[in-house]
Amino acid sequence: MDASQFQKAIALFDAENARDPTSIEMGGVKQSRELFYAKRLTEWVERLAPDASEVLRLAARCQHICRWSIPRQSYPMDRAGYLKWRAELKKFHAEKAGELLRQAGYDDETIRKVQDLNLKKNFPKDPESQVIEDALCLVFLEDQFSEFAAKNEEGKVIDVLQKTWKKMSQAGRDRALKLSLAQHEKALIEKALQPV
Repeated sequence: MDASQFQKAIALFDAENARDPTSIEMGGVKQSRELFYAKRLTEWVERLAPDASEVLRLAARCQHICRWSIPRQSYPMDRAGYLKWRAELKKFHAEKAGELLRQAGYDDETIRKVQDLNLKKNFPKDPESQVIEDALCLVFLEDQFSEFAAKNEEGKVIDVLQKTWKKMSQAGRDRALKLSLAQHEKALIEKALQPV
């Protein structure tokens, strides 16, 4: 791994995500939303795979690069609109990541591998794509689930939890069960995991 090239790519990703007009406050620190979540995703990838490859680390940092550029509200607010939005976002993230990786001096093969992870091309067969998915789910559960649960009716929350659980590996699920969540959130997870 060329450390300077890697650091240049991370700096480019972070500079783009720092432009997110939406800010959040976590632990008394206010920062752009997407920069915060890119860092959190990176942290989870490194916890799940301490020996993560350079490609996996790069993909984690740019997984949702400039996500605010394509707002959810620009698509119909139904299931079909949501799926179209997600598909367009994945393509956009991969293209944006490719541009920034080229600026950092990465070769086409490395860029393709990072983009494949952005696009979840080989999920769940590719172990690195599973690590990213586990990390995404853990970031959701740890940092976004409380707000999501408060804003939605229980049936929808249970459905999302069940879908999240299906995407995770056993290692990811084990980590999820050890998260420090509020009692209400733990109860919702227990309910979602009950056999039908």
